[in-house]
Amino acid sequence: MTYFADVRALARKDLLLELRARDTLPSMLLFVAAVFVVFHFSLPSGSSTLAASGLLWVAIVFTALLGLGRAFVPEREQRVLDALVLAPCDRSAIWLAKSLATLAFLVAAEIVALPLFALFFHGLRWSTIAGVALADLGICGVGTFVGATAVVTRARELLLPLLFLPLAIPLIIGGVGSSTVDAPGRYLGFLGLYDLLFALLCWAAFEYVVVE
Repeated sequence: MTYFADVRALARKDLLLELRARDTLPSMLLFVAAVFVVFHFSLPSGSSTLAASGLLWVAIVFTALLGLGRAFVPEREQRVLDALVLAPCDRSAIWLAKSLATLAFLVAAEIVALPLFALFFHGLRWSTIAGVALADLGICGVGTFVGATAVVTRARELLLPLLFLPLAIPLIIGGVGSSTVDAPGRYLGFLGLYDLLFALLCWAAFEYVVVE
């Protein structure tokens, strides 16, 4: 229970900081809304479902990247990252708490994004929603791990997308597949397998990343 109490306390800290500062979530909401408005007016009428689904997933990934770029900003600005690492708790709890907080911000942005997508691009499939839910877990887990790697470098704003976007390509492939094919089960299974594999890797390796 101590482990999950630590996770809850750390995640609650991030959520409370966001409620007070309102830095991350408003920027994510404005970005994703602006992206869909631009896509709506720039795409020719009658665009294919594949094209529209691809744009949805690109928007989700870059909206998540916006949130991930600020995931460790409070610790960096207040110079408390080292103290957080030295706290008497399992260091993987830091990764899990950050992932959950980022997931909360991303889900809040998608509550706006998905209805906009359905409005502008004529509907939303149940498999798209399932794919988004599964992909969110992978995006936040892997993105938080990469963010912790990049935050200690001088070129962190450049390094984060360079490391994260190649790892997000399988999620985009699985997401587009789940949004377009008639039998999306294998793509949803692929997303679930990705989540499980990378969650285990990030959970096991996070301690070595933050210590180094």
